[in-house]
Amino acid sequence: MRKRVIADARDAAAAATGDWLKLEDLAEVEISSEDAAHPIESALLPGEGGGWRAAAPGKQTIRLLFPQPQALRRIWLSFFEPSVPRTQEYVLRWSADGGQSFREIVRQQWNFSPDGANRQAEDHRVELAAVNVLELIITPDIGNGNAVASLAELRIA
Repeated sequence: MRKRVIADARDAAAAATGDWLKLEDLAEVEISSEDAAHPIESALLPGEGGGWRAAAPGKQTIRLLFPQPQALRRIWLSFFEPSVPRTQEYVLRWSADGGQSFREIVRQQWNFSPDGANRQAEDHRVELAAVNVLELIITPDIGNGNAVASLAELRIA
């Protein structure tokens, strides 16, 4: 018997056609730091470049604030580390009350290795209603406080 796994046509179409929210129109962004050569827009807006990078080492926070609450069904994250082996942890969480309380979506660790696993992409399927804060907390290396956080892309639908 031959067998093939095929992708869901809706998912492929959504990614290809850019079914992502236009964050530049819908959200404000708060960040804990930012390298001037790698601004947050480079990770949040399609076609803007090489992603975001923190200006300082250690844990970093990226917070999207929605003046009009949003229903979210998909959160896509992409990280790239070409040169430094490290174990990164990120926490993705949301709030419906302006950040007074948060609910965790996912907490995940990833081992980057320049000789192998230098890219991490995660497609989180969610059913969240009335989101007015989406927060991403990145600990770039759980064993080294001097590592610098980065984010290649963040897309939401």
